[in-house]
Amino acid sequence: MNHFKTISDYHSFANLPAPEHPLISLVAYNQIAYPKDWESWKLKHEYYVIGLKRNVPYKFYYGQQTYDFNEGVMTFIAPNQVLSMEHNPNLKVETHLKPSGWLLLIHPDFFWKTALVKKIKSYDFFNYTTHEALFVSLKEEAQVVTLFKSIEQEYQGNLDPFSQKIIVAHLELLLNYAERFYQRQFLTRNKSNHQIIEKVELWLATYFKEAKGLEKGLPTVEQLAEAVCLSPSYLSSLLTSVTGMSALQHIHASVISLAKEQLANTQLSVSQIAYDLGFGHPSSFHKLFKKKTQMSPLEFRTQCN
Repeated sequence: MNHFKTISDYHSFANLPAPEHPLISLVAYNQIAYPKDWESWKLKHEYYVIGLKRNVPYKFYYGQQTYDFNEGVMTFIAPNQVLSMEHNPNLKVETHLKPSGWLLLIHPDFFWKTALVKKIKSYDFFNYTTHEALFVSLKEEAQVVTLFKSIEQEYQGNLDPFSQKIIVAHLELLLNYAERFYQRQFLTRNKSNHQIIEKVELWLATYFKEAKGLEKGLPTVEQLAEAVCLSPSYLSSLLTSVTGMSALQHIHASVISLAKEQLANTQLSVSQIAYDLGFGHPSSFHKLFKKKTQMSPLEFRTQCN
């Protein structure tokens, strides 16, 4: 495990000059020179890492997923996430091109006493896994690089009381662009997105068919995400963008649909239906059903009859 507590630690490891600012640094990929006697590493940074990479001859792992950086992609890594890198000289990259791109390293202390301290945690893509990286067009890539260079220019200049505000403003703009680009990615990858939605619906149907009520309980967003090989944050963002409902709302929709079917077509008590669906307490089922339908389970049954 290579544990980088400071940005200076990473600069030293990558054989880069000392950073010009202790809490923020923009690193060009073609300047990185990792030690040559390595095959694989595990890395942990105590700061945020925003990467824009292209034609990089190694594989990058996050959890159980793997990703090759042979296209223009962006990744967003939060502090203390454990990552893995594997040197792969046989990776099919464009051999006539050198690795290119940027790493923006920002220590959380840089945001101290700014609104971004809390706001940065609201950006879901810092919880995406690397196979859910952001594919950027050449135009989008140019916008990102412009913001990277503006941030670099500001911290390389003579720092004054406005420097932090200006850098934070550039960074917030960068993150807002990332949100826009992700929404574009969700909407333009229609085929793969609809396949994911089909997998979600099939898994939920199978879960409730095979589940034994309280023995398994209600399905969770984490279980659903694992079943379709996505992170919970990415799955919810994708579903919300494409269908207007989050992963949790999809689970609730399946629950309500099954509950309506049983209320209308069986003589089972409301409590038994609640237990069969995985609710620990009938009152929880009653509350969710009324919230989603504006009727109690018994009122719905009466209306059906």
